[in-house]
Amino acid sequence: MSEGPSLTESKTAPSGNSSEKPSAEPDRGSLLGTGGIWLAKWSACLVVIAAGAVVIGWIIEKMWVIVLPVALAIVVSTILWPPTRFMTKRGVPPAAAAGLTLVMFFAIVGGIIAGIVPSVVSQMPDLANKATEGINTVQEWVKGPPINLRDEQLDNAVHAVVERVQGSAATIAGGVFSGVSTAGSLLVTLALVLVLTFFFIKDGPRFVPWLHRVSGGRAGRHLEAVLGRMWDTLGGFIRTQALVSFIDALFIGIGLLILGVPLAPVLAILTFIGGFIPIVGAFVAGALAVLVALVANGFTTAIIVLVLIIAVQQIEGNVLQPVLQSRSMNLHAAVVLLAVTAGSSLFGIVGAFLAVPVAAVAAVVIRYIGEQIDERASDGDDDETKALPAPGDTSVPDPKPASPAPAASED
Repeated sequence: MSEGPSLTESKTAPSGNSSEKPSAEPDRGSLLGTGGIWLAKWSACLVVIAAGAVVIGWIIEKMWVIVLPVALAIVVSTILWPPTRFMTKRGVPPAAAAGLTLVMFFAIVGGIIAGIVPSVVSQMPDLANKATEGINTVQEWVKGPPINLRDEQLDNAVHAVVERVQGSAATIAGGVFSGVSTAGSLLVTLALVLVLTFFFIKDGPRFVPWLHRVSGGRAGRHLEAVLGRMWDTLGGFIRTQALVSFIDALFIGIGLLILGVPLAPVLAILTFIGGFIPIVGAFVAGALAVLVALVANGFTTAIIVLVLIIAVQQIEGNVLQPVLQSRSMNLHAAVVLLAVTAGSSLFGIVGAFLAVPVAAVAAVVIRYIGEQIDERASDGDDDETKALPAPGDTSVPDPKPASPAPAASED
């Protein structure tokens, strides 16, 4: 009778031990669930970010009357800030330094305009006569083979164009009044840009410390670092692009003067302005120079001008841009092209002009966020490294100190 309990225990013991052994491999369903939850979280984040971008774009569109002058004033301030800072460091009051900088800016721009207007006025009649001769040459060409158009067909085409213009008289008149309104709005915008530029270069150094105090210590530190990098990047881009555009305009203008192309100073200035709109601006300014050369000097001169512009643009794109702008931007050419395309399609010429600076500023923010993430990750790795034993140390590190055992009850 004494062997019964021992037999029972020996039979039930193995079954109890085998049922408590955990499985070594994770369940497939739990892995799929974890991956699905991770994907859903990131999808929700992307949807929220996209919705926020749409809302920000809608706000910018509604506030464009305010956003545009502020953006243009910031761009102009990056150009005018160095002379203002130079004067303030030598004891000139900030208001006087800002005012003198604006006066010098107007003097330079006014001198350039006063220098090119007489040449435009003197050469415009001759250019109009050359354009008329070019149109007559084209008419004579289309009358011959292989097109062989008759005079009646040309007259009918001209008559159809005239009727179309007369039928659109109301639309044209509306466009004229709209243009007058747009011109008035443009004058208001320019005046606001000048006023904002004066205050930016006068009181700009006070803005970041004020923002640091308002936003607090932790957020203010990040805002101060990001805004400083944005300002340096934007100023470097504008000054570098101005240097590149000046070199392009100088060589193209010299070539146009040597070839005897009319309006060469005007075309050089347009090349300089077009240089601030990457890719698109250079193409438009170059096409206009080739067209003027074709009308005024003939086909051979136009081909030479085309070769000259292509050569200068290749030197700019392959030598000047990589060397000069690698320190200020570090954006891929595809990013620049997409930014210009998006800016021009959404906001026209102004959007094309502001597209690359906005892309450069956005790249600064993204790089700063990446740096902060890397810094946090490296801090976490350092903490984990500190917990590991040193090489060659065979001792096992002590775990967390055990909590003291509770005192035994006297019961």
